[in-house]
Amino acid sequence: MSRRRPAPVSEDDADLFREAIGEVRRLETEAPAFTPDRPAPYPRMRELDEAAVPGELLNLDFDPAILEIGEELSFLRNGYPPKILKQLKRGHFSIQADIDLHRMNAEAARDYMLDFLREARERNWRCVRIVHGKGLRSRPGGPVLKGLADLVLRRHGDVLAFASARPSQGGTGAVVVLLKPR
Repeated sequence: MSRRRPAPVSEDDADLFREAIGEVRRLETEAPAFTPDRPAPYPRMRELDEAAVPGELLNLDFDPAILEIGEELSFLRNGYPPKILKQLKRGHFSIQADIDLHRMNAEAARDYMLDFLREARERNWRCVRIVHGKGLRSRPGGPVLKGLADLVLRRHGDVLAFASARPSQGGTGAVVVLLKPR
């Protein structure tokens, strides 16, 4: 849509306008009030999160040491044909959404996964990917987020099956999750 130019103002109209407005004077602008510099931000929540990690790791419902770094994850809910898990492992399902849990503590990762699975259910997504990482920088206890993902997904009622992703999709550092249809 093109914009039309306004019609030119005649000299009579301009004189009439000036007469109606009267004398004009320029407004003087005031200098802005002094505002002191703000202090640098302080990462209070980061310190609280870091301080909470040791306690959270001790309170998990699983033993992360049972998972080795390169171990593949897979699960199929009882009552479903093994063919579904084979198809999932071979990449026969399109991934509709994914999340990445890197740099999260266990509690934040669990909440984020549960919110993501709830959203997947609401949007009727059937196949999603969760990147948990391989735990290469984990302490001797093993990969925490990998074990947490395994535990949460096995217990979640909407999960039909899951398996470690194909190498091009993250390998053993991610799981592809097949959700039950609505």
